[in-house]
Amino acid sequence: MLFTGLAPAAPAGARATSVLLASGWDDAGVKLANTVGAAAGFLGVLLLVFYAAGRATGRFGRRLAMVVFLGPTVLLLLVGLVLPLLRTIYLSLRNADSSRFIGTDNYSWAFGSDTIHQVLVTTLLWLLVVPLAATGLGLVLALLVDRMRGQSVYKSLFFMPMAISLVGASIIWKFVYDSRQAGQSQVGLLTQTAIWFGWKNPPNWILSQPLNTFLLMVVMVWVQTGFAMVVLSAAIKAIPDEITEAARLDGATGLKLFWHVTVPMIRTTLVVVLTTVLLITLKAFDIVRTMTGGNFGTQVLANEMYSQSFTGFNFGRGSALAVLLFVAVLPLVAYNIVQLRKERGHR
Repeated sequence: MLFTGLAPAAPAGARATSVLLASGWDDAGVKLANTVGAAAGFLGVLLLVFYAAGRATGRFGRRLAMVVFLGPTVLLLLVGLVLPLLRTIYLSLRNADSSRFIGTDNYSWAFGSDTIHQVLVTTLLWLLVVPLAATGLGLVLALLVDRMRGQSVYKSLFFMPMAISLVGASIIWKFVYDSRQAGQSQVGLLTQTAIWFGWKNPPNWILSQPLNTFLLMVVMVWVQTGFAMVVLSAAIKAIPDEITEAARLDGATGLKLFWHVTVPMIRTTLVVVLTTVLLITLKAFDIVRTMTGGNFGTQVLANEMYSQSFTGFNFGRGSALAVLLFVAVLPLVAYNIVQLRKERGHR
């Protein structure tokens, strides 16, 4: 047998794979270099602008400083908020594919459709239940935990759901509500608990109306209660000891002390927490989208807006619902700002 001293040729597939890997690494290197170059260029421009602002003096220096510090903020607000808002209003006045102007027909549909009426009723139910439940539980927990040793540990445990995204929380609770047919091993904690207590055939919780709507609300309350507890706990601790001691000397104890001293002293914080949770609830989308997709009578305004725009591809109706949602949120935001300013004024 003759040996030529040459290595055997690599298979064609291996050569193709190596070529693809090499081209992939080259492409990744180019993208990384472009990203680093863009970041370095942006940083260089910022340094030059700040240097010029620092060297400028007099009236021109003050104006330049205002432009330097306010300019990027105004630009981001314009690009990220104002222009999208104007475009959404524009789309809400046009037909499904935005090819024809139809005036306020989309808004007439929103206020005249029985389906949207049901969506609005469900959304209103969320607004009535979730903020009150989350704020009330947060207040109770704040009062109880502040009297315990190692309160930081308990606060961390109650606040931990805030670190989970609403999608993650929805998946967790979807497993809790999972229900299988009788005779099968149950995964859902709620179903198994009901069986342990003697309920032989628990319902499919997610399909049971209107119970499923309240079960979805539980997820939002679970996430927001920790936030309410931490904020209200800080407000309670900020009450001067002199006021509490004076009330106790006057005979105020227990619930009387709570209603006539604690609640009035933290009233502004209570309102801020309530309106904050109200804002988050009004924009509730992740929970409904992840757990039910808006089916089985659980649809809310934010998810209906998404469904009209990106499932039904009716951008006119979706934009109209987005405008209505914005108009509903705006007074709450303004009220929250006013309350925060009052609280800072008292401090």
